[in-house]
Amino acid sequence: MTENAATATRTADLLVDIFREVLGLPDLTEDTDFYEAGGDSLTAFQITGHLEQIIGAEVPVSLVFAYPTPRDLAEVVDTDYGRA
Repeated sequence: MTENAATATRTADLLVDIFREVLGLPDLTEDTDFYEAGGDSLTAFQITGHLEQIIGAEVPVSLVFAYPTPRDLAEVVDTDYGRA
């Protein structure tokens, strides 16, 4: 596994944990769709708020809507915010 792939996996794991907590779904996976899991604008703000505390950068809530799975969102966070 390349370093970039390993970083994306760690970020995806982090986002799975955040999605699980915010959405109250312990079985959520990195491929679970935010909308299908019952996500709305309030939970999107909660997700970005948790993420911002961890990475120390402002993450637009629109990213949750544009990249609705933890896996997809992790790729964008890693690319745009250099998550390590």
